[in-house]
Amino acid sequence: MRRGRLRWRAAGGALVRVLVVWAVSTLTMLALAALLPDFRLQSADGDSVTRVGLTAAWAAGAFGLLSALVWPALVRALLLVPALVLGLLVFFLNGSLLLMALNLIPGERGAEVAPDTAVVVAAVMSAVASATSTALAVRDDEAYRRRLYRLADRRRRRHGPPPGGSPGLVFVQLDGVGFEVLRRAAAEGLMPTVADWLERSHRVTSWRTDWSSQTGASQLGILHGSNFDVPAFRWYEKDTREVMVCNRPTSAAELQRRAVERTADGGLLTLDGASRGNLFGGGADQLALVLSVAARRGPANRSRSGYFAYFSDPANAVRTTLSLAAEVVREIGQSLRARVRKVTPRISRGGLYPLIRAFATVIERDVVVYAVIGDMLAGRTCVYADLVAYDEVAHHSGPHGRDTDQVLARLDRSLALIARVAEHAPREYRIVLLSDHGQSPGETFLGRYGLSLKDLVRAGCGLPVPRRAGRTRSGAEARAAVRAALHRPVEEADEEVRPEPGPDPVVLASGNLGLISFPDVPGRASRRWIERTHPALLPTLAGHPGVGFLLVDGEVLGPGGAAARLDVPGAAEELLAAFGPGAADAVRRTDSFPHVADIMVNSAYDPETGAVHAFEEQIGSHGGLGGEQGHPFLMWPTELSDPGPEPVGAEAVHHVLRRWLREADGPQVPLTGTGRRPEDHRPDGLLGGTLPSAGVSAPDENR
Repeated sequence: MRRGRLRWRAAGGALVRVLVVWAVSTLTMLALAALLPDFRLQSADGDSVTRVGLTAAWAAGAFGLLSALVWPALVRALLLVPALVLGLLVFFLNGSLLLMALNLIPGERGAEVAPDTAVVVAAVMSAVASATSTALAVRDDEAYRRRLYRLADRRRRRHGPPPGGSPGLVFVQLDGVGFEVLRRAAAEGLMPTVADWLERSHRVTSWRTDWSSQTGASQLGILHGSNFDVPAFRWYEKDTREVMVCNRPTSAAELQRRAVERTADGGLLTLDGASRGNLFGGGADQLALVLSVAARRGPANRSRSGYFAYFSDPANAVRTTLSLAAEVVREIGQSLRARVRKVTPRISRGGLYPLIRAFATVIERDVVVYAVIGDMLAGRTCVYADLVAYDEVAHHSGPHGRDTDQVLARLDRSLALIARVAEHAPREYRIVLLSDHGQSPGETFLGRYGLSLKDLVRAGCGLPVPRRAGRTRSGAEARAAVRAALHRPVEEADEEVRPEPGPDPVVLASGNLGLISFPDVPGRASRRWIERTHPALLPTLAGHPGVGFLLVDGEVLGPGGAAARLDVPGAAEELLAAFGPGAADAVRRTDSFPHVADIMVNSAYDPETGAVHAFEEQIGSHGGLGGEQGHPFLMWPTELSDPGPEPVGAEAVHHVLRRWLREADGPQVPLTGTGRRPEDHRPDGLLGGTLPSAGVSAPDENR
């Protein structure tokens, strides 16, 4: 009896909300008809107020029904359209639905609208309807809860019930947010959700990256348990004569294949997992915005489905587009303010960068968060999602300041939304926050010394140096995501994809880590060969004030002729002491990689200021040793076991996350044994292989 009354009360409340939204939409349509000259709801001879109101009500109702019934089918029919194009196409399709709605008005109630005006009217109508529904749900928490339950039930019917009642795990990666940045943001109130978790339910620690402190190496190690032979963000491979770039889809796919082959393991997410916004899939069968599958054409590419799932609601498209425009304006204003105030260090932020920043801080954030919410409502066992907003802004604005503070505050609101949805999910969820690296500030190498690393290398080799120093393209992850969204996974203008064969060295930059390779020398060039062929090169590099140290053929070279063999105990530790504990072990491990460059160059580092000099155009950088870039964070709920001493390397973080999955009763089944090899042992004693897990699953749509 009581349950019946509650059911009738819920139905009555739903009916009231539908009527309120319909009424507000009707009033909005009347207001737009009064304001827009190319939109009218009455005949040329004029109609009564009542008839005009009925016309508006009918049109608003028809538009709402078409949006609910026809719109999802339209979006799914456009799966091969580039995602960013779809975001713009949304408005024209929405306008077409409005024209259809007006044609469905019975009788001859002269409702007319120009096609271009229909786009504006439809956008405003969708935004108002969405805002009204949200406001009603906020005022009625039970209605909000029931809506989430309905969504969860719908997903369960589509995907089946959750696999057991054990808690699920959601791993949210805040790309580029260092340990100290997170603690400061929580202490200063920039991230109240994080501060509340740290006070009530979570603990946090730092962990140390490998020498290659960048998303490619870190995320490959975290998701797949091995980042062996990933010496940098980009590097030259002599056997294929190609440059590998971690944020290039073809390279990401190859790195993922190598990791799976090396570990004989599918990855962290093989057991009912989802990978959202990452470079790699992690073995998940649910993928959205995953770069390693973005190079696939046609139906084989399931990663872009995350965009379509998000844009299937036209209100999402309207809201995100307005936020996108606001973010572009915000970036232009912040850039102008920095130039007027002559803030230093400073780099160019023109061209397409405002759009790229807006993509990372708005579109990718919204789509990834939406996908995570869907995963929780579907009851998935584990989800790993990457939010790249802070990293993108910090590269161009610096890791500390007003620009990045605003991004951190918005990321915190996204975390609050995920936490709120978790309260209504069909299973309990434990939310783990982590980052893949930090960011170190500092003026660029080019800005500080007036020449690029490539110019310095050419001068040391006795080769001609251009009179005007060229700029090195930034390696920020968001650029690759934009290209993938536009169906252009490889940047056509990238001259570093396959360098021309010849005697000239190949010089590549990865943050404050530089790599120099001699293509015509088979295998790794020895120090003796380099000194005989280019006698001035090593002294030129090691003696430059912007260079901290070199790695050449198992030997570390420092300023003033200092040298230390890596196989001599204690020698490298003493030479690299300024770069922090574990620096020598990190260099020693990279020295064992088959594709390590002939010369590895780490920029100078000032321990007092924490500054480094990026060889790319970045005033907040990561990629090598020095400062906060090597100290990301790991934040976990107290229900999970303590990770122990500060984890060293991304592979160690993988083992911690594996352990937490086992604690949540997730059975792990090996593919073919453990897959460990003798060379997987790290110099610091940590195993480089993975714990066994379930096999690799074929990617599927994010439905």
